[in-house]
Amino acid sequence: MRAADVLAQRLYQAGCRYAFGLPGGEVLTLIDALEKAGISFILAKHENAAGFMAEGTYHRTGAPAILVATVGPGALNGINVIENAHQDRVPMLVLTGCVDADEAEIYTHQVLDQPQVFRPITKASFTLNTGAAHVIADKAVTIATEGRPGPVHIDVPITVADSPATGTGVLRVAAAKTAPTGPDLDTARAALAGAKRPLIIVGVDAVTEGAEDIVTMAAERLNAPVITTYKAKGLLPEDHHLSLGGAGLSPKADGFLLPLVAEADVILAIGYDPIEMRPGWQNPWNPATQMVIDITAEPNHHYMHQSSLNIIGDCAASVAAILPKTLNDVWPDGQVQRTQAARAKAFPTAPDTWGPAQVIATCQDHLPADTLITADSGAHRILLSQMWRCQFPRALTQSSGFCTMGCAVPLAMGAQIVEPDRTIVSFSGDAGLLMVAGELATAAEMGLKTIFVVFVDASLALIELKQRQRQMDNAGVDFAHTDFAAIARAFGGAGHSVRSKDELETALRAAQDADNFTLIAAEIDRKSYDGTF
Repeated sequence: MRAADVLAQRLYQAGCRYAFGLPGGEVLTLIDALEKAGISFILAKHENAAGFMAEGTYHRTGAPAILVATVGPGALNGINVIENAHQDRVPMLVLTGCVDADEAEIYTHQVLDQPQVFRPITKASFTLNTGAAHVIADKAVTIATEGRPGPVHIDVPITVADSPATGTGVLRVAAAKTAPTGPDLDTARAALAGAKRPLIIVGVDAVTEGAEDIVTMAAERLNAPVITTYKAKGLLPEDHHLSLGGAGLSPKADGFLLPLVAEADVILAIGYDPIEMRPGWQNPWNPATQMVIDITAEPNHHYMHQSSLNIIGDCAASVAAILPKTLNDVWPDGQVQRTQAARAKAFPTAPDTWGPAQVIATCQDHLPADTLITADSGAHRILLSQMWRCQFPRALTQSSGFCTMGCAVPLAMGAQIVEPDRTIVSFSGDAGLLMVAGELATAAEMGLKTIFVVFVDASLALIELKQRQRQMDNAGVDFAHTDFAAIARAFGGAGHSVRSKDELETALRAAQDADNFTLIAAEIDRKSYDGTF
């Protein structure tokens, strides 16, 4: 087999069925190998969007995402989405074409040290060679998927891709999932058994490991309320009587969640990664006076918080080992119920005036219960993450570690490619949609039925809000109004501009019956987000 075939077949064995990118002469053999292995190559309009489409497929299949980029500008166009994968814990194989090593010594056009560029923003970087193609392919897959997942880069020289592989296959046995033993097990179990005010905080490691069943079991066994990060929303259904919803970027939500955290006597953090959290979550508890059991995939080198007991291992296995056998009589003063009531008042599910909150509530009320949504970065994402009720894991996907704009549209498209008949909706601000407007052509070309909801206020609303809060003059945050519905129609989809709840309901009904993509431009007033989150 060609070295490129060895790499492609290992990716197929890992469950990969899609690769995204833009071709160049340097990656033609690689694309040919992927297609021959059974991995469809999908052409995007920009490498950054291609990477987010690839991530969208990962969230639906569990298989690593694949981004393909040609040498030089193609490779560097993907830097944003690669760092996003690094911070958002997404297993991604970044396959870039490169000039052969001997040629690079006498040739300069588009030549740069690509591994040097990618090494700081990936878990590992390799250069494919014929003698160790099997080993490099296996290392790349396992490094990308084990521990905290993340991106791995492979530079593929032109002639190496097309040359016969001379090595032999090597597949490493997967690392065993571990749980605490000995004194740590006894300490954790005794603390939970004696807890009077237990609290559970759940994060992205638990999502990666599929720990929703054990999260529900732990909440009900301990009778403990559950706070999730935005990525972990839905690990405990948000209509569950112990759910406190998501936390991360909302000062309003922090106002009633953080006091409860401070009151807890035992905190069980299940896969909690504070990379998603705002500064208010630095040291939110005191391990000297509170028992904090922190179960994570990797040791704490972030120092956002410290814990009484650090357990490095599998979330589900660890929680199952430390849970006590009996229920506790906990939180006797009704504080949990008061916190839930405060949350419901802060983020009502039926706002009576037109604005971003009513757009979100109307969409949730009129879309199927199994709808998947994605959110771009911006003011709308904070409000959406507090309001949208997730009843299953990965119901809401967003960039919450890196918080980059331009991700929602391609994330939704990637998910739609995997599940073409499911209702999938992206929520973007107008600035974020403009960053990736060209991908609407990709949606049309692929016959996707994705619904794109755009909040139109002709402003970088979140930044403008921060500007006003600091009593600064308005500068660099406003731009011209765009007719997004017309753009959608020009690309071959359906376009609707809506300015009321009734118009939005009509557009949503039409979108669910459409045989192509639909863009709904929700026209809202500037400063509509004031006081909402």
